[in-house]
Amino acid sequence: MSWHLYTKGFHDYLKIERGMSLNSVMAYMRDVGKLEEYASIAGWKTLPTAIEPIHIQQMMAYLTEIGIAGKSIARVLSGIKAFFKYLCLENLRTTDPAELLEPPTMSYKLPEVLSIVEVEAIVSQTDMSRLDGARNRAMLEVLYSCGLRVSELIGMKISNLYLDIGFVKVLGKGSKERFVPIGKSASKFLTMYLEHTRPELPAKPESGNIVFISRLGKSLSRQMVFLNIQALALKANIKKTISPHTFRHTFATHLLEGGADLRAIQQMLGHESIATTEIYTHMDNEYLRQTLIDFHPRS
Repeated sequence: MSWHLYTKGFHDYLKIERGMSLNSVMAYMRDVGKLEEYASIAGWKTLPTAIEPIHIQQMMAYLTEIGIAGKSIARVLSGIKAFFKYLCLENLRTTDPAELLEPPTMSYKLPEVLSIVEVEAIVSQTDMSRLDGARNRAMLEVLYSCGLRVSELIGMKISNLYLDIGFVKVLGKGSKERFVPIGKSASKFLTMYLEHTRPELPAKPESGNIVFISRLGKSLSRQMVFLNIQALALKANIKKTISPHTFRHTFATHLLEGGADLRAIQQMLGHESIATTEIYTHMDNEYLRQTLIDFHPRS
């Protein structure tokens, strides 16, 4: 048997016996699909009937590692629990590997994640008539569209922008470069900044190839980006604790909730895992770009 036969039976059970709506059924199927995806990523040759608690725990740790919000992990775990209850009900398993597993606790909590409405509220606070306002809008759009670390954002180079094909190249941890797809909204505001705003800023020789610079023409610091985002969040009357990393977690969470492939999310984030590094070296960049287009709220 294959995973498909088990998940098809679960689909029919939810739809026919439980009488769930199409949206609810699809939500549960996405949750179980994440477990199947992770099984492939981790290289398990394991059917649902042989899954153990440690397998599900490893998946939850993986979701945390790539920046998924605790609430979203709890949602995925809920769907997985329902799946294994079904398998036990149908006598396809004698034990439930998810029965005793708990969702992430508060001590395991990740940084805040913004809703789409909150993202819109923050970015709309930028004053596009000001040089720093146009720059900040472009920065926020890029942070949210590409899921970058703040160090990757402030170190981004003009020569590494390939907006005509929808990609930017960034320098991540360990001085490893990767290509990240960029959405239409971010590309639009970044182009506006580069064509109309940045030429007005007196770039210093050492920052001539840096994308985002200050009004004095210097490279931005992490603290400057942090303070700008906090000020905009305050203007938007958002009470959550927000930092540049909040946009990275929001990016990952919104893609996951939209149904994006776990492997694509990890590749875009530049997160490496011993169990998955090799498989990611063979991912196709066009596939990553299409994933962003299909699942990102602002693409």
